[in-house]
Order: sequence, then C-alpha cells, then structure tokens
Amino acid sequence: MIQRTEGLMDNWDEIRTAFQVARLGTVSGAAEVLGVHHATVIRHIDALEQRLGVKLFQRHARGYTATEAGQDLARVGQTTDEQFHQLVGRIRGRGADVSGELLVTSLITFAPLMVPALVSFQDNYPDVVVRYLTDERVFRLEYGEAHIALRAGPSPEEPDNVVQPFTAQQIGLYASQAYVEKHGRPADETDLAGHRFVAHDVPDNRAPFQRWLRSVVTYDRVVFRSTDSRVLERAVLEGTGIGFFGTFEAAQHPELVEIFPPRPEWEVPLWLVTHVDLHRTAKVQAFLKHLKDYVGPSGTAECASA
Repeated sequence: MIQRTEGLMDNWDEIRTAFQVARLGTVSGAAEVLGVHHATVIRHIDALEQRLGVKLFQRHARGYTATEAGQDLARVGQTTDEQFHQLVGRIRGRGADVSGELLVTSLITFAPLMVPALVSFQDNYPDVVVRYLTDERVFRLEYGEAHIALRAGPSPEEPDNVVQPFTAQQIGLYASQAYVEKHGRPADETDLAGHRFVAHDVPDNRAPFQRWLRSVVTYDRVVFRSTDSRVLERAVLEGTGIGFFGTFEAAQHPELVEIFPPRPEWEVPLWLVTHVDLHRTAKVQAFLKHLKDYVGPSGTAECASA
C-alpha cells in the first residue's frame, strides 16, 4: 500500500495524471486526455514517485504499467475524478433557465432521430450547448456523464435513475435496389436461404431481429459482419446483402427496397433515463417534453419527421 500520503490531495493535478496514465497505459494518451504536454505528464509522475518514495509505474517499450502502489493511487484518483464530474453535472443541471450544456447519450443507431430533435430543441433554446455522446458503453448518470440517456432493450434498472418508457424502434428488413437487381427479391421466408445477409458479428446478439434472422437462415449466409450499426447499414446500402434498418433511418434512403415490413417481434423498446437529482431541473424537463412531442402521439419513432 502507498505510504507517506500526507498532503497528497494538495497535488490533485499529479494524482489525476497518474490515474490517466494507469488507465491508458501511455504518456501520450494521458497528455491528450488532459490537454497537456507529454513532458508535464512525466514530470507529474516523477514528482509523485519522489514524494511517495515508491515506484508507481513500470516503464517499458509499449508504455507504462501501474505497480501495486500505482494501482492503489489510480483507484483514489478514479473515485475522486468521478465524484468531481458528478458534482459538476449536478451543478450544471440546476437552475430555472434552459441554458448551458445539455448532455444526451444514446447508441449511434438513434442519431437519425436524436440529431434533428436536438437541433430543433436548440432552435427553441438557443442558449443551450448540446453535447450528444454516442458509445456502446452505458454512460453513468450518477457520475454526471450525461443528463439524459436514450436506452434500448429491457428496462434499465440502475438505482437512483428515473426510467420512462419512450417509444419502440420499428425495424424492417431491407436491401438496396442494386442488390435486388443482381440477386432478386425474396418472396417469403422460405426464399431467404439462397440470399446474402448483413448482420452483427456476434451470432448470439440479443437484439430480437437478429435472433429472428438466426432462426431462419444459417450463419454462413451472413457474408458481411460488424459490431457497428453504421457499418452494417452502409454495407446494405452498398448492395452487399440484405439487412435491418430502423424505419426512420430507412426513409432517408430512397434506394432501399423493403424486403419485409416491420414486425412486432422485431421491435426494440426505448427508454428515457435521467438521474433522480437532475430529473426535475428545467433543462432536463424541457428536453424530455420536446423529444416526446417531436416523436408525436403515435409513440413510434418512424413518425418523427418534424
């Protein structure tokens, strides 16, 4: 364990630097995240090691690996950094004015819905700075990583979050006109076995439409695979094979041919998630109302055309 820790929190910049080096494994990576020169990172690490009298990192050709003492310090740095971001997120979310940063997160799949909704929200509230964060990971609202999250699938169950049912993503099966001209259009499910498909790289992906595809064709018919929905959609548009689109996104591409229309069993439920501490703030409530109005009373995302 780390000894000689007196006064450590007087040197938060150095601790934060050590945390980022431990997390990323390189001086250059930490420097980029922190917005400092790599020499500053090295200076902070050297100063901490001298102050503590222990080695925090093993240096090697590929970068830095935290020692046991370095891992202890990194855990302290991570906890403090998360608590600080939580505090900042709460402070920014307070107040009666709809202004400042609005942090919204979702999977990139929902960008065709969320981007125009966010832009029209900004038209109504020009003092808002939008930060729309997309990633496969789940952003932690309790640490202030986002004000509002759009989640897909089963109802989220994280404690201290307010979860509201939002809508259902309607999913259809599509191919490009070029694919249909080259390979023909399947008449029904029995005609699918001879066609080429674009789908998720993980065969047991839990999305309902992916499970359906796995039940009707063998996986070797999936000739183009990826873990990124943008890549899969692009592959379908390029004529590689038949694949799934949300109907709102498909409507943006007139070159697509609907193979099978949306089915109830392919629907993906969507949820709006906020942290209990920020749920009632003016900014969060204003965007929640705007997004629901944007989708419309039918409650289906393909109706969002405003």
